[in-house]
Amino acid sequence: QVQLVESGGGLVQAGGSLRLSCAASGRTFSNYAMGWFRQAPGKEREFVAAINWSGGSTSYADAVKGRFTISRDNAKNTVYLQMNSLRPEDTAVYYCAAGYRAVSTIALGMVDYWGQGTQVTVSS
Repeated sequence: QVQLVESGGGLVQAGGSLRLSCAASGRTFSNYAMGWFRQAPGKEREFVAAINWSGGSTSYADAVKGRFTISRDNAKNTVYLQMNSLRPEDTAVYYCAAGYRAVSTIALGMVDYWGQGTQVTVSS
């Protein structure tokens, strides 16, 4: 089992920045690819970003490319999502995910573990 706990969400004005963190515990963190997903009210959960076990490979949804950056610190068992130039349409609950899989598979939503989510609200 892998437990994932997100933090760093909140309310920010459009154009602002937030950094989400996801702390993992349980099995060896560095064995897992990690991802971030989000779900806005009335919409399905969607992929945001993913990173492989070493941090050497990443993938992003088109909607966030150039604005969001995913990274990880295996020594701290933590994955991050730096979100810049935030827009009202980025408002959602953001979920951390882990999968013993390739980044491309994580991007399809095929994950093994989910966090509980953290709310991000971007005001216009």
